[in-house]
Amino acid sequence: MANTTRTGPGAATDAPVRLSPRAVLPALCLTQITGWGILFYAFPVLLSHITHATGWPTQATTGAFSAALLTSALVGIPVGRLLDRRGPRVVMTAGSALGAVALAGVALAPNLPIFLLAWLAAGTAMAATFYQPAFAALTRWYGPRRVRALTTVTLAGGLASTVFAPLTAALADHLSWRATYLTLALLLAVVTVPAHALALRHPWPPPPRDTVSTSGQVKSVERDLGFWRLAAAFTLSTLAMHTVVFGLVPLLTARGAGPTLAAWALGLGGLGQTLGRTLYAPLATRTPVRARTAVLIAAGGVTTLALAATPGPAGLLVALAVLAGAVRGNLTLLQATAVADRWGTAAYGRLSALLAAPATIAAALAPWVGAALAGPLGGYPQLYLVLAATSALAALLALN
Repeated sequence: MANTTRTGPGAATDAPVRLSPRAVLPALCLTQITGWGILFYAFPVLLSHITHATGWPTQATTGAFSAALLTSALVGIPVGRLLDRRGPRVVMTAGSALGAVALAGVALAPNLPIFLLAWLAAGTAMAATFYQPAFAALTRWYGPRRVRALTTVTLAGGLASTVFAPLTAALADHLSWRATYLTLALLLAVVTVPAHALALRHPWPPPPRDTVSTSGQVKSVERDLGFWRLAAAFTLSTLAMHTVVFGLVPLLTARGAGPTLAAWALGLGGLGQTLGRTLYAPLATRTPVRARTAVLIAAGGVTTLALAATPGPAGLLVALAVLAGAVRGNLTLLQATAVADRWGTAAYGRLSALLAAPATIAAALAPWVGAALAGPLGGYPQLYLVLAATSALAALLALN
C-alpha cells in the first residue's frame, strides 16, 4: 500500500476541527502522573526493600517487573484494536481497577511465583492505562490539535518520578514495602478509576472517512514494508536511548564523577526531556515527517557519541546528559504522532500499539543489554559507541 505520508500533524486528511471534551486532558494528565508514578517508578525505589525483607534474588525480583513491561507490549495490540472500536472509557477504567488489584497482589504475594503473576496482571493494566491508550484518546478527540494535547500529557507524565519517587521513599521509611504498595494501590484506585470513568464518558467520535480506516486498508498498512522499517527504526532507537539512560551513572563515575553528581546528571536529563517535549510542536509544524523522524533519531546517536567521546570535565558531561534528555523528550512525541502523521487517525489505537510493541520490548531489555555488553566491550564508553552506531542505523531505516 502506498504510504500516505503528510507533511505535518493534522495535514490534509484530518476531519474538521471539533470541540474536544474539556475534562479529558486534565484528567489524563492526572492519571498519567499517578499511573506511571505508582505502577512504574515506585518499583526501583522499593526494590532494595523487597529483596532485603524477602530474601528473593534481585535478578528474579527485577525479572518479574520486566515481565510486566513485556506483557504490556503484547497486550497493547488487542487493547489498541478495542480502543479504536469502543473508545477509552471502559478500557482505561477497567485497567485502572486491575492495576490497583494487581498491586495489592504484589504486596500480598507470599512467594516469587505469585509475585510474578501479580506483575503480569500489572503489565496488562499498564497496557490499558499508560501512554498508548491516552495517546489514542487525545488523537481522536483533539483531531488536528492533537500535538499540543499530546505534548501536555507527556509533560505531565514526566512529573511522575518527581512526585512519586520521593513519596514512595517517604512511605517506605515508615511502612514495610508491603504496606507501602497497599497504600499506593489504594491511591491508584481512588485517583484513576473515577477520573477515567467520569472524564472519558463523552461519545467516541467516528473515525475520519478520508484516512486509513477499513479493515482491508489497515491490514495493508500492517503488511507494508515501510511500516515495519519504521517499527525497526523505533525499536533500535529505543533500545539505544534506554540503554544510554541506564548506563549514564556508571559512565560518569568511570569518568571520575562522584555518585551524587552522576545521580544529579541523570535527574537533570529528565528535566531536559521535559524541555525537549515543549520544542516538538513547533518542530512538527515546520518539518516533513520522514525527515523529522530521521533527524531526531540521528540526534540521539550524536548525543550518545558525544557522551562516549567526552572525558570531562564533569560540567560538560552533565550538559550533554541534559541535551540527550531533550532529544529523548522529542522522540517520545515523535512516536506518539508517527501513525497519525502517516496514515491518519482512524485506526490509531491498533496501528500505534503494533508499532510500539517491539520498542516497548526493547525498552524492557535495555538494562540487561547494557550490563551484558559493557564488560565484553571494555567499558561504558565503548558501549556508548556501539549505541551511537545503533541510532545511526535506526536513522537510516527511518529515511527509507
